[in-house]
Amino acid sequence: MKEIGIQGYVPPSFRKTTIPDAATANSPNMLKDSFDLSEPNQVWVTDITYVATREGWVYLCVFIDLYSRKVVGWAIDDNMRADLVIKAFEMAYRCRKPTHGLVVHSDCGGQYKSTRFRRLLWKRKVKQSMTHAGNCYDNAYAESFFSTLKKDLIRGVKFEARESAKSAMFEYIEAFYNRRRLHSGLDYKSPEQFENEIA
Repeated sequence: MKEIGIQGYVPPSFRKTTIPDAATANSPNMLKDSFDLSEPNQVWVTDITYVATREGWVYLCVFIDLYSRKVVGWAIDDNMRADLVIKAFEMAYRCRKPTHGLVVHSDCGGQYKSTRFRRLLWKRKVKQSMTHAGNCYDNAYAESFFSTLKKDLIRGVKFEARESAKSAMFEYIEAFYNRRRLHSGLDYKSPEQFENEIA
């Protein structure tokens, strides 16, 4: 590696970003039990990450179908209030139209414990599941997606404007990750190809 002028990339250590809302109770962790995922829309995992631009931070919330690893809903904004999570969930719900029995799993951040988001899940007959604060491994699939996004798209890039970051993430999720990026856990198929083959 030294002879040809390349070096390995060491990702930064995990930093706790979830701020739990102590005033409201956590939902139980339903993923600590084994799930027999036989089809899409049984479990969605969700999380929020942030991306730097020269104008300031942008925040990305995603909902990922645990069966196929497909990003089924997402939203980007310049803040991470509850509206960000609600927009991403509504996109996922409109696109997927899940039947009853769906579980949504997240960390215990205030956005996911907000009255508005919980009321929306109740209205849609969706069960809520939560991890413990500070344990990124409980929500490993969402964390893995963000790690992949940052290695593939963001590492070494400084976006000039928030809109540039939003456009790049839209293109990455919709044109590349869901349709073309291969997953070893899906027998080296993309999420969309995997779902199409089992449909």
